[in-house]
Order: sequence, then structure tokens, then C-alpha cells
Amino acid sequence: MAETTRVIPDLFKGIALFTPGGDLVYCLDRNKQAHWHSHLCLVLQELLKLPEPPHFLVPGYTATVDRWFCTREKKIKTVAELYPAVRRYEPLLNVLFNLNNIGWTTASWQDQACDPVVIETYRSRFPQLWESHDLLVRLDERWERELKHQFYPLDSQKKDESEVNKGYVLRLFVSGNNPSTKQTLKKIHHFLETQLNHPYTLKVIDIGKHPEMAETHHISATPTLVRVWPKPIRRIVGELNDLSRVLQLITTN
Repeated sequence: MAETTRVIPDLFKGIALFTPGGDLVYCLDRNKQAHWHSHLCLVLQELLKLPEPPHFLVPGYTATVDRWFCTREKKIKTVAELYPAVRRYEPLLNVLFNLNNIGWTTASWQDQACDPVVIETYRSRFPQLWESHDLLVRLDERWERELKHQFYPLDSQKKDESEVNKGYVLRLFVSGNNPSTKQTLKKIHHFLETQLNHPYTLKVIDIGKHPEMAETHHISATPTLVRVWPKPIRRIVGELNDLSRVLQLITTN
């Protein structure tokens, strides 16, 4: 395996995603908010030409490092956690994340999500994951540009600020195409058309089909309405019956 050498920051969140065949994609995130294991799934999808991101690997084939400065003890501290399925890669992870004399904590095994029998059911659809391709890939600037384009297309369209500020960019996170979801969509659409009086873009995202988007936007419940633009980001979680509150969310600076 080979990769381009890069400096390890003093403080960072480190994430790693393995395949059953032993390939690895990992990342060091200085601000601890820009990247998640779901992003690594997208990288694997492109590298191995998978039909979709292998999110089913996340519960059991990951490792996470958090290095921060403890103000109380006045020193840098590190916590490292991995799942039993990737315990054998601990020496490699120590090298990649520059960890010395760190005891890795074993993450709690999620029986249903990590059951080897369940994981095996994906082999016929994702055979590349069970093969070894000697991949050791660090998420770098190239991948960051591609992920930014996918998750934040507004930023990648090179629109000037005056054009963007003409309207609102909204995202509505729902769960499934059920009567409750349909009623929510109908209500929000009618409200925006009759009450907002400004141009807007509303993107509806089903978290069942796009769990990576839910993780990226920290969605823990549905429905959730997020104002992506203008900044700062604002959100309402739960039933959207209070339309005056919805309007306030969208229009308040």
C-alpha cells in the first residue's frame, strides 16, 4: 500500500473505514465537523465502482480518534476507539494517526447491525468489498472538492453573493413516503408559496434513502426543516404545525 505523506495536525478527529477484504479509507479532520464515515463510504463507492455507498460497514468496520486540548489538565489528550472486526489493524492505525502508547478502546458491538451473518448478505451485491485491492487512501483535497460538490452544490456553482442572497435554500428531511410525509410536504409547499414572498429552493431528502445526508446535517428526527442559506444555518425539528415559527426560522438573520 502507498499514499502521499501529509502532516499530522496537533488536534484533530480521525476516522477510518475498512472493508472485509482489508482495504482502508481514512481522514484527519482538523475542525472535527467537516467529515464523517459516510463520506468515506462515498470514496469507497467511487474507488471500487460500487452500486451505492456501503453504509452497512459503518457500524462495525470503523475506527475513530479524537485528539483535543484539555483546559483543566493543560495538556493534549487522545481517545481512540475501534470495533472488534478491525482490531487486527491497530498497529496500522497507530502509524496513520501518529499514536504512541495509546490504548484503543473496543466499541460496543451492535449485535443486529454488526452480525457477520447480516454483513455476509451484502457480499453478492458488493463482491469488491471482500476482495483485497491493497487500498490505503487518505481523504485529501481531491475528495474534499468532490464531496463539497455533492453535499453543498450551492457553494460549487461559483455564484456571486448578490445572486445567492436573492432567495432562500431550504432542505426538508423526511422519513419514507407515507401519508404523514405527504401531508407535511403539502403544508410546507403551500406555506412557502403563499407566505414567504421570496424566491426559494426546497430540496426534500428521505433519510432512509440518503442516510449520509442525515449524518452530514446532524438530523436525529423527522421531519426537520433546515435553512441552509442564508447563513447561519437554522432548523426546526418535529411537527411543522406552527407556521409562524417556520416563517421566523426562514426569515430571521
